[in-house]
Amino acid sequence: MVTNKSKRAVSIVALTLILAMVLGTIASALTGCGAAEKKDDAVIRLGGMKGATTIGLVNLVDKIGKAETDNNYTFEMYTAGSDVMAAMVAGQVDIATVPANVACVMNSKVEGGVSVIDINTLGVLNCISAGDQISSVADLSGKTVYATGQGAVPEYTIRYLLDANGVTDCNLEFKSEPTEIVSIFAENADAVAILPQPFVTAALAQNEALKISFDLNDEWAKVNPDCKIVTGVTVASNSFIKDHKGLVEEFLKDHKESADKALSDVDTTAALVVEQGIIAKEPLAKKAIPSCNITCITGKEMKSALEGYLKALFEQDPKSVGGSLPGDDFYYGA
Repeated sequence: MVTNKSKRAVSIVALTLILAMVLGTIASALTGCGAAEKKDDAVIRLGGMKGATTIGLVNLVDKIGKAETDNNYTFEMYTAGSDVMAAMVAGQVDIATVPANVACVMNSKVEGGVSVIDINTLGVLNCISAGDQISSVADLSGKTVYATGQGAVPEYTIRYLLDANGVTDCNLEFKSEPTEIVSIFAENADAVAILPQPFVTAALAQNEALKISFDLNDEWAKVNPDCKIVTGVTVASNSFIKDHKGLVEEFLKDHKESADKALSDVDTTAALVVEQGIIAKEPLAKKAIPSCNITCITGKEMKSALEGYLKALFEQDPKSVGGSLPGDDFYYGA
């Protein structure tokens, strides 16, 4: 016989068990939320190449130096794309700004490969001369043209445009530093050169007789309107993406904010560009930055722009992109 007292005891036990189950479920949920929200505090090791490709990054670098970022960053500046590649091959850098074609080469040299996560700079090449006789690539026929960037974006872009215009008798003479080319104009008033920004602005400031004869972006659009010149991209090692995808997304937000500020606050950015040794003087930096085609393009738009440009380079010289075109997995987020 079950008494009322026994019934109450059973009810209390059942209620206690139910309450314990509910509390356990809540605790598990809270624990799960806590795990999901735990911040990845790994260090993001950034590398930049001295030049236009890193101008969009300097506002972020400034915040890194002042410990004002939400994430843990380190930053190292390198002189050339090959130096950045060596650092990534050695596993010393996780994310870096490099010339567009160098990113393809890195994909085969860095263990596990790399992925392009954004385009940071579009075309920055200009032809400069003192006369009025040159206004297009076709006018370079029979000329000696001085340039920098042998084995990188400048050389392959120039050669593509010469081929597309049927110019076979242009003598390209490469120098290691833009300053070497500027000094040539002092000795030879008829010299012709193709230089990237910000060095074009610096050359024009030093020699009032010089002017921009044509913009290579305009010449490219005439022969290949389906894509644009891509000077610089940002790459991340695939191992870093695999282990820290959230940090890659955080970096992209930080990079976009930094690049936008470079365009909206030129004065502040100019001071930082000088501080990073990219341009020697602030007045030059202020003039050059608006012409440096700084951007931060990601996802499908990035893939569309870069894929077309790399294909054009490949058709002109397969060596320019490391011998073969990368697959779809090369384009992060696309």
